Amino acid sequence: MTSNTGSNGNKEDGSTSSSTADETAKASSKRLQAIEAKAVAEATAEADNKYVPSVSSMNSSDPLAIVQQVDGFSDLTDYEEKESIYVGRSVPISAGGSLEIPLQVAMPGSVVEYAVENKQYDFGFSITAERDDSVTIVKEKAFVDANINGPITGKFLVGSVPCWIRFKFDNDHSWMREKVISYKVTVTPPSLETLYAGRRRRAKACLRAVEVDLTAADKRRKAAGDQLTLLETELEELHREVAQKSKSLQAVRDEEKWCTDRVKLRTEQKNLLGNRIQNGWEDEIDLEKKENGDGDGDGDGDNQ
Repeated sequence: MTSNTGSNGNKEDGSTSSSTADETAKASSKRLQAIEAKAVAEATAEADNKYVPSVSSMNSSDPLAIVQQVDGFSDLTDYEEKESIYVGRSVPISAGGSLEIPLQVAMPGSVVEYAVENKQYDFGFSITAERDDSVTIVKEKAFVDANINGPITGKFLVGSVPCWIRFKFDNDHSWMREKVISYKVTVTPPSLETLYAGRRRRAKACLRAVEVDLTAADKRRKAAGDQLTLLETELEELHREVAQKSKSLQAVRDEEKWCTDRVKLRTEQKNLLGNRIQNGWEDEIDLEKKENGDGDGDGDGDNQ
């Protein structure tokens, strides 16, 4: 009896130990999940609080452009928290070539998780995020050693959307060998509650940006208004000065014309008078000719 009891007792102890280990593992897994969820939530909140509207939306004349960017999917009635998985197995990269995998992420707060594997030879690997006119380097280009056991994994949060996440695999350093890679990318969208909280945080952050720009724009407007008043006053003064100058100009033109005509007249008179003084008048010349007999000779000749 004692032996059987001991045997049964050992079995019971083993079962209990196994059950306890399972419960411990589950509890540990839950704690890790909770820690990860908390980290994602904090990172999402930080990204939302630091949200900056794009340059194109700030410069748009449409008042709804910036609002629509903050709203994202404005109607979340039929929203489903469904992850998207992208898989590529044994995808070849030609020698000297590259492979780019673009994925569009539309939900702010989405988590992108990837696993990349190459069985032989190294390759270049980088990740970028493109949003409007900006590019963010998520993972700088680095060469992955094919001797590393297991896939290259990583996870990151997408705060600003819509954006394109581009996974790029480079084989441009090799002109002899083709590379073959496998990858798996999982995009997990946020919960509905996270989206509600996120767009409210983004709206507040965007409101701060709008208010700052409003203050700056209003300050510039007032400065421009003061400058406008000053320039208009100066321009009015210049108009009066131009009108006065125009009158003076016309008077000088009239004076110049009168003087020109006067000079012409006096020059002609000078020449006429100088000629008379030097050569005499016509009646004096005729009388002198008569006294010298030029006139009688001509008369006698005519009578004969």
